[in-house]
Amino acid sequence: MSRNGERDGSSVPDEVWAEFLRSSAEGAGDAPKEPSARDREAAGRLRAGPAEPVPWRAHPPARARRRTGRYVAGFVAALALLVVALDPGGLVGWSGGGDTAGKPLAQESERPSEAPPAEPGGRPTLDEPFRGSPAVRWADGAAGITVPPAGATGWMTKAEVGRALARTRDFLAASNLDPAVLRGGRPDRAIALMNPHQKDVRTFVTTSLRTPGKDHDPLLLFSRFDPAQARPAGDVVKTRGRMSYREGRLGALEVTADVTYVYPVAPAGGGDEVVRVIVRRETVVSWDDPSKVVTEKGTFSLLSYKTDMTNGGCDNDTGSFRPEFGGGGTGADPDGEAVDPYDRRGPITDGGGRCGTATRS
Repeated sequence: MSRNGERDGSSVPDEVWAEFLRSSAEGAGDAPKEPSARDREAAGRLRAGPAEPVPWRAHPPARARRRTGRYVAGFVAALALLVVALDPGGLVGWSGGGDTAGKPLAQESERPSEAPPAEPGGRPTLDEPFRGSPAVRWADGAAGITVPPAGATGWMTKAEVGRALARTRDFLAASNLDPAVLRGGRPDRAIALMNPHQKDVRTFVTTSLRTPGKDHDPLLLFSRFDPAQARPAGDVVKTRGRMSYREGRLGALEVTADVTYVYPVAPAGGGDEVVRVIVRRETVVSWDDPSKVVTEKGTFSLLSYKTDMTNGGCDNDTGSFRPEFGGGGTGADPDGEAVDPYDRRGPITDGGGRCGTATRS
């Protein structure tokens, strides 16, 4: 992000800040008073409770790593799990061209009671990148994210809740489905929806995008590939998941999203091998009452995030997914657990810091 666009340590671009300032000016008469540090910490702990933050990464029949998240501005930064598939050659992910087998699934409205059944075998191809994967029956892009009916909640009217839910889904799309971001671009549209006054979150995002590392991994929030290493196998990302909401701290609208994304990719240098990178994210955000919390119009505060990554690179701190091609996995930790990346029955759990093994891709 442009250094010229920073405000009080912010990494948000100038044009985004300009929009924030215009929005603020319209309602300057209602400028809220920021809660004390103790109040914000207490709110963070209360909000973090139901989110069950769990950071780690795991890897399928190859490798999977987990690592704990960090606390951000009194909010929980959950753990991430990465899984490198057991059969890297059977992974796939971006486009749905040619994958017509099976009846499309209805949208997910609640936590499933069982894992999806096995699909007919076969390796993915450039024409059928989801062959052999349960994702072949999933919806494309944001259509796979179920948005519940809106109802008046906390400080928001029914119409305001509807807009907040739509903007939350916009954030998920801008973070995980935007073609430019997937090819390594900056997620500026996603950042524009995040409360710029949440300084620790802003610092984490700025640092992770500028100098990614073990403690600052942008993959915990954004899906990105290195175009020099992998290219999309088509133009479709398969998704499945749902959003829910409730009244949160200080009357805020608290929205939880639990979504799995399946990306088919091929080697950047050419060739017809296709593998899949599978990413599940549990994200909790708060649309705060501006009379009680310092925020900006049209933005949310990030409460917690948990990420499960399969075939994204077990020991990867590059800031981009690193899918393995040619069956080049180094092997999973023999003490790591087996993970089905398509099983959405329970919440993301702590992987204990080991690389696990994916049962399918």
